[in-house]
Amino acid sequence: MKKVLRITIAVICMVTLVVGYYAYLSKKNAAAQAEQQVELSEVQAIISKNFTKDYPATPRAVVKWYNRIITAYYSEDYDQKELEQMADQARFLMDDELLQYNPRDTYLASLNLEITDYKNRNRTIVSSTISDSKEVQYKTVNGYECAFLTCNYFVREGSSYDRTYEDFCLRKDSNGNWKILTWRLSTKDEINGY
Repeated sequence: MKKVLRITIAVICMVTLVVGYYAYLSKKNAAAQAEQQVELSEVQAIISKNFTKDYPATPRAVVKWYNRIITAYYSEDYDQKELEQMADQARFLMDDELLQYNPRDTYLASLNLEITDYKNRNRTIVSSTISDSKEVQYKTVNGYECAFLTCNYFVREGSSYDRTYEDFCLRKDSNGNWKILTWRLSTKDEINGY
């Protein structure tokens, strides 16, 4: 009987050690994966965002994502494939009507020229600020729900700084998602001048 008891205790100890070691390895692997996710560059974070499953819920959130993308265009390191993937993400935030007037090839060609111009002028977007929630104007235009908001950009060119303003118009699509319909450069006095 003592022999059976010793064997049972030994088996229980072995099982406990195996289960404990498995739990240790699982936690170590999970920590390594979490660390890899933390180390995503801004370009990788933009490219990996799944707008189909997790589309921004408000007009402000849509413009925030758009601003992240355009800021990355001018300040991050990436290759041509990554630029095209970021451009596709930006286009996903745009209204179908805007996309019709701005086909992908045309958009990419224009974008490449603009990025080259920014780099030649040593120009970059330092920060962007979007209208507060209470400042977003909602209107029905030609039967469509639209939202109007302003974004200001703090831009560095060489050693000088400037502030620019853009008024955005977003339209709710048939899925209930806010999409960028248009935007225009404005002055501080013209904010929300749509």
